[in-house]
Amino acid sequence: MKALDSQWRTSSRSGGNGACLEARYADDTTQIRDSRDRQGPVLVFGPAQWTRFIEGVKASAFAG
Repeated sequence: MKALDSQWRTSSRSGGNGACLEARYADDTTQIRDSRDRQGPVLVFGPAQWTRFIEGVKASAFAG
């Protein structure tokens, strides 16, 4: 598991346009939120869920 890093970090792919994700590691989870709605919902992934999610993103499993 990654070291505890509870600071929110902006995606390196955001391009500075404000439409991006922020992520952090906290409580043995990976947490994701919308940078435009910081008070909104947070997606929380356990280690195995996070690995599957990243594999799905790389495989374009969520492309619409």
